[in-house]
Amino acid sequence: MLPGMIVDVQADVLGNRALSAEYNVVTLAAPAIAAAARPGQFVMVKTKPGLEPLLRRPFSIFEIVRGADGTPLGISILNKRIGIGTGQLFDAREGDRLGVLGPLGQPWPLVEAPTRAWMVAGGVGLAPFATLTEALSAQGVPLTLFYGARRGEDLYYAEWFAERGVDLVLATEDGSRGTHGRITLPLEAALRDTAAEAPVAIYCCGPTPMMQAVAERAAAAGREAWVSLEQVMGCGMGGCYSCVVPVKTADGGSHFVRSCTNGPVFAASTLQWEGLAHHG
Repeated sequence: MLPGMIVDVQADVLGNRALSAEYNVVTLAAPAIAAAARPGQFVMVKTKPGLEPLLRRPFSIFEIVRGADGTPLGISILNKRIGIGTGQLFDAREGDRLGVLGPLGQPWPLVEAPTRAWMVAGGVGLAPFATLTEALSAQGVPLTLFYGARRGEDLYYAEWFAERGVDLVLATEDGSRGTHGRITLPLEAALRDTAAEAPVAIYCCGPTPMMQAVAERAAAAGREAWVSLEQVMGCGMGGCYSCVVPVKTADGGSHFVRSCTNGPVFAASTLQWEGLAHHG
């Protein structure tokens, strides 16, 4: 299969690992998707066999699952139980077969050493960074993960990144691990303490207010940031226009583009954040 090809497969559930009462990781047998996926892309998943739900749900590709010889065998999804669809995926059983469409969307732009990569994640926004870590590590890019959550026990997979040589900067709202407060606090300090000429690429995913705050801090420091938006999607293919987001125009206005095809990755400076907060 050529890179960039989209396939629709019936994927067997290979495993379902509960991380907490809210979060789990589901592993799906989807070798064609795994082989074609690039860091930052997503899939549309029918979260339960049958007629309900009618529409699929979008999920970032978390990990590429490989065999002992490195052959791509499938993908995993980091899921947070919020509504009906995510609840169904939380309850998925090994052996279930789910419809999976992908890989979809625009991937992260990949930098090269000596540029350093700072990944900024909030909650389930961690999902698109596992594949990015593997890709950039293979290119020798130094990596730092700024990872925030409500409590220390909510910092899932932090050790997974540490084991792969990623420097961890953690923050929790209750102060139980890392900096007490939001992850933008240590990020702002790092931006302030890093020489302006030092090449740094900033990647961000999480709640919209967090991404906007990261975008503003990066801009104030003269840095570009890329963000992966978490919009509601009906089709993932650009047909339904349910995921549109406002981007800036040259005359100071804005117009809408589809997050599923123009994104989910955008340069933060191109987004009309006020309109995104109201629309998203």
